[in-house]
Amino acid sequence: MEKIRITGISSELQGVGRTADGRAIFIAGALPGELVDADIIEEKKRYCEGRLRSVLEPSPLRAEPECPLYGACGGCQARHMRYEASLMYKRQRVEDALTRIGGLEGVKVLETLGDPERGGSRNKAEFAVGQDELGKRRVGMRAKCSHRVIPTSHCALQHPAINRALAWLNAHIDAFDAAQWTQVVLRATRAGQTMLVICAGAPVRRSVEKLVPLLQKELPQVVSVWFLLQNHRPAHALDGRIEHIWGERVLYETLLGLEYEISPLSFFQVNPVQTEALYRCAVEAALTGLNAPARLLDAYCGAGTITLSLARHGHHVTGAEIVAPAIEDAKRNAQRNHLEKQTRFFCGDAPKIVCRLTAAKERFDAAVLDPPRKGAEEALLNALADARVPRIVYVSCNPATLARDCKLLSERGYRAEFAQPVDMFPWTGHVETVCLLTHG
Repeated sequence: MEKIRITGISSELQGVGRTADGRAIFIAGALPGELVDADIIEEKKRYCEGRLRSVLEPSPLRAEPECPLYGACGGCQARHMRYEASLMYKRQRVEDALTRIGGLEGVKVLETLGDPERGGSRNKAEFAVGQDELGKRRVGMRAKCSHRVIPTSHCALQHPAINRALAWLNAHIDAFDAAQWTQVVLRATRAGQTMLVICAGAPVRRSVEKLVPLLQKELPQVVSVWFLLQNHRPAHALDGRIEHIWGERVLYETLLGLEYEISPLSFFQVNPVQTEALYRCAVEAALTGLNAPARLLDAYCGAGTITLSLARHGHHVTGAEIVAPAIEDAKRNAQRNHLEKQTRFFCGDAPKIVCRLTAAKERFDAAVLDPPRKGAEEALLNALADARVPRIVYVSCNPATLARDCKLLSERGYRAEFAQPVDMFPWTGHVETVCLLTHG
């Protein structure tokens, strides 16, 4: 055990200090400015991981966690601090990345847009099914560094409808043959309509069918039930062959006045309140100073949520996405919202699509990028720079890859005007960012 003075904070909101021999140590639950007792639990050549034992000198930003599962399930990393502190640290993370990785000096990083609900609004959750400490089959969170399931009837991050379904499943799972169930996926609309997907490692569809009569009687909010037979060593919960069991095939949700259909495999942002804040910022950054009808590009468009948010302002928007089912969702969503004449969608590699369009002398007044965590492909960034697209709005879920890509664009003549962090995932280390870059 060592006494450690915490001097910084990591991207995962761990406290950072130095051991007696000078190595960096990362301690979950510790805050900058605190003096703590910690055990070293994992040693590396240049750093180590520590376990917090006690706080000797607490920070004024420290708070008592409200969730009884905090520290056990690993779903949250920030409930030991005041919410305002987590927003401050997320802003600092974005600024540090843009400065240290991107080499950008003087970028205006705005205060993080906080979630007014601070939880209770997530519309999708993946829960494990397995044995608890008593050997009983339960649904819940995985314990840290373990396959053991922590039975969960309430997660403070989730929509109340998801928690009601979760509690119901745990109360009734013993009545069903759930031995082959591996995971449960729940989705809910803001109105509370819920989709249930039971995932299993064996073809046990009948065990799911037996749920339906009781669900209809006791949990009418569940309007859609599916069974998914997972692939061997699935990459994620929904990696496999899915079958519709009962009820509606899709849910419907509204964002910024537009309606979207959500199927079990659709990508849809998990926090609708903060998604609207994120999209408002991205749309405003893209459209400021442009007169309709402008020609816009939405790369990595997914199911078309940003595409349609731009098109509804009277502009023509081209969406590009490599995932074929997402493009089909996007086309249906455009028709549903009567925006099919103002949008077009291409399925394929975004850099190749953009290069092909610009080679055909197409010009874009602005481009929006919303890539996965690995960031945008260098070829796409160079294609946009070669075309001298005057405004690029980069929506990022990873400050490190955002900074890397902003560096490349800055070397091609772009200037980062501002970065707006958005707290899409309260009480975690994750942060979304909207960054505006202009050419010239």
